[in-house]
Amino acid sequence: QVQLVESGGGLVQAGASLRLSCAASGRTFSNDAMGWFRQASGKEREFVAAISRSGSSTAYADSVKGRFTISRDNAKNTVYLQMSSLKPGDTAVYFCAATGRTIAQAMGVATILIDYWGKGTLVTVSS
Repeated sequence: QVQLVESGGGLVQAGASLRLSCAASGRTFSNDAMGWFRQASGKEREFVAAISRSGSSTAYADSVKGRFTISRDNAKNTVYLQMSSLKPGDTAVYFCAATGRTIAQAMGVATILIDYWGKGTLVTVSS
């Protein structure tokens, strides 16, 4: 049974930093590109960041470039999202995603090819 379990969300003030983690199980982690998406209340889910199987390649939404960093530890079956300079507009439920069917750079536009989703972790940024 494949599971993606996110953690690390919470309530922070604008300008603060937060690190999200996603622990994967039930699947060969290093075979999957991994990504983070988010969904704000009343809005559609949107792409945030993705990382290739080896971790050598990453992709980011324009809205988070320079502020967020995605990384992975294949020995720990975990992908991270380091978020800094947080803004109230970053408030959302953040979801982890895994795919063996496309590359990291395509995850943002080929969500139909995502194999698994986590249940999400809430990040709230107050002004």
